[in-house]
Amino acid sequence: MTETSRIGAGDGCAIAYRWDGEVGRPVLLLSNSIATDHRMWDGIIDDLIRTHHVLRYDMRGHGRSGAPVGAYSLDRLGRDVLELLDGLQIDRVDFCGLSLGGMVGQWLGVHAPERVDRLILSNTSPYLGPAAQWDALIAGLASLPDMAAMADMFIGNWFPPAFIASRQDDIDTFRSMILSTPAHGLAGCFAAVRDMDLRRTNALITAPALVVGGTHDTVTLPEHSEQIADAIPGAELVLLPGVHLLNVEAPTEFVDAINGHLSRAGGSRG
Repeated sequence: MTETSRIGAGDGCAIAYRWDGEVGRPVLLLSNSIATDHRMWDGIIDDLIRTHHVLRYDMRGHGRSGAPVGAYSLDRLGRDVLELLDGLQIDRVDFCGLSLGGMVGQWLGVHAPERVDRLILSNTSPYLGPAAQWDALIAGLASLPDMAAMADMFIGNWFPPAFIASRQDDIDTFRSMILSTPAHGLAGCFAAVRDMDLRRTNALITAPALVVGGTHDTVTLPEHSEQIADAIPGAELVLLPGVHLLNVEAPTEFVDAINGHLSRAGGSRG
């Protein structure tokens, strides 16, 4: 299937998803960064479907998924994944999430270990306080005429200046994703990040975990990746030279790290 479909979460919010690759191969679920949608993985999808049946979805508040008004919680974002899997009758998956997607991955590893085989947590953090910075961002969204200022902020946080200057097509694609994100959907996810604290509970994760970080990431710092890897028993840590969206900035190295982790003990068949 190449077109996006939708399925209802438990609270009635529509969650958009799509499949890529051949049925019967190990299932790999990809979870996107805040202010993007499932297209953020387009640049590496051809590499991933060589060995996996890849399931992508849009986080609530983004893309073609619903965007309820109000604060979201990490619990709700995690349950969206579980209800998507239930609706598609998938028992277990390998999971790769980046940034907010990696926060959802940590939640799944703690609260739904029976649904996750291998776990990949990229450019993410167990805690991004203080709360006041998120409250300020949420309040500011209400007065913005459009998402242009948010687009400038995110692009600057996600990519190094040389990439921004030389890869205009990629930058335009991500800017379009940000501009199409409803302000109240972004605010809802800001609230989920604000209220998240996985620093203690990550020790409960039992899935084989790979933690990937960018050495120049100024949002989810390399120290955050180290903190996650230190907390999860047996976790592997890979730090790549790059900023935040390593799947775009350093796709070869990113895919190599993912494939190495997934191949060490097979994958999930759902």
